[in-house]
Amino acid sequence: MSGNTFGTLFCVTNFGESHGPAIGCVIDGCPPGMLLSEADIQADLDRRRPGTSRHVTQRNEPDAVEILSGVYEGRTTGTPIALLIRNTDQRSKDYGDILRTFRPGHADYTYWHKYGLRDPRGGGRSSARMTAPTVAAGAVAKKWLAEKFGTQFRACMTQLGELDIPFESWGHVPHNPFFAPVADVQRYEDYMDLLRKAHDSCGARIRVQATGVPVGLGEPLFDKLDADIAYAMMGLNAVKGVEIGAGFASVAQRGTVHGDSLSPEGFRANNAGGVLGGISTGQDIEVSIAIKPTSSILSPRETIDIHGQSTEVVTKGRHDPCVGIRAAPIAEALLALVLMDHALRHRAQCGDVVQAVPPIPATRP
Repeated sequence: MSGNTFGTLFCVTNFGESHGPAIGCVIDGCPPGMLLSEADIQADLDRRRPGTSRHVTQRNEPDAVEILSGVYEGRTTGTPIALLIRNTDQRSKDYGDILRTFRPGHADYTYWHKYGLRDPRGGGRSSARMTAPTVAAGAVAKKWLAEKFGTQFRACMTQLGELDIPFESWGHVPHNPFFAPVADVQRYEDYMDLLRKAHDSCGARIRVQATGVPVGLGEPLFDKLDADIAYAMMGLNAVKGVEIGAGFASVAQRGTVHGDSLSPEGFRANNAGGVLGGISTGQDIEVSIAIKPTSSILSPRETIDIHGQSTEVVTKGRHDPCVGIRAAPIAEALLALVLMDHALRHRAQCGDVVQAVPPIPATRP
């Protein structure tokens, strides 16, 4: 494989380019018999879709998904599920000026040296547009996990650039363009308006959570659940950091605090983020990711061309001033893909394990 397939038993192969005729994925390993329609997938794609507010790229893509195979009479057959999303609003002329130059912070330089050529239109394979098939595949995994275990996924933005976003309620997240857990987002609206006028970009921090996760998912050494979560999240465009549970804050914690005490009523805390020894505890999976500023900006930047000569580049086109704004549903999808794969692996190896004592509650009442 060449880095385009994710998973062991629930395998997702992603294909396409930002300005090609279509993008999509093939899911191999989905269990048979689950009711599945385009509507089950479209809701998450609509949450990630471009053009939904003035703070994201104005590329107008409907991101309408088509199921080409793997479903018969509304149910999954156990054979590969092919999902297709057609590109309808490409504007490739915007990228003519960067054909022979490299955008700072972008994959142009590395793609050119690795492959000897590159597709400059919208970033080709390195475009954030390639996250749409991931969201589509994640929706399939979410549906199976919800029906099997009651697992649910949610994500929110906790920092926009240098602005912290305090947590008020998950209920606010669907009602603003930032996926922010606060009622009033005017401060963040104003921040983005100033950023756009300055022809600049910023990063973001995203929190993603899975609830209703069964105990026992993950492996004891090389395929630890938290290791695979980190691996998946680092595969998301522009991610530069991943934390599980307390993350880097655990450096300043004492062992008497960090270790989550257990009682018959449940765990007393969740500094571990729902994973111990690489295996899920049954607590909420808690993940936080750091997303860098968008590389494609209108401000002139110093660079070189393909001949190694010094030059300047200005990136035209329609870009997200902060790619983190649309990252919440993508992070949910990636977490769902990891848990789905490990759920199938656990069922294959340990499906007949009988527990003499049932698991304690995930959290203490």
